[in-house]
Amino acid sequence: MGGEADHIHALFESHPSVELSKLVNNIKTVTSRRLRAEYSQHLSQFYWGDKPQFWSSSYAIISVGAQAPLDKLIEYVQNQEKPE
Repeated sequence: MGGEADHIHALFESHPSVELSKLVNNIKTVTSRRLRAEYSQHLSQFYWGDKPQFWSSSYAIISVGAQAPLDKLIEYVQNQEKPE
C-alpha cells in the first residue's frame, strides 16, 4: 500500500469471480465508517456541504498482465508516498 495526500494505492489479489466495483465500494464503506468512528472530531474539520463524504466516488483498477506485469505494479506502489 502507498499513497499521496489525496489518494491511496493498494495492490491486492482477488478471485476472478469477485466483482471489483463491489469490492472497492465495500472497502470504501467499511474504512469510512471505521475512521469516522475513531477520528470523527479530527475529520469533521475537513468535511464540507450538507452530506460529508470521506471518499470520492472515483477509483481506478489496473489488472496484472502483459502491459502491467506484477513486479512493475509492486515497484510502482512501493514508490508512492505513505498516507499520513
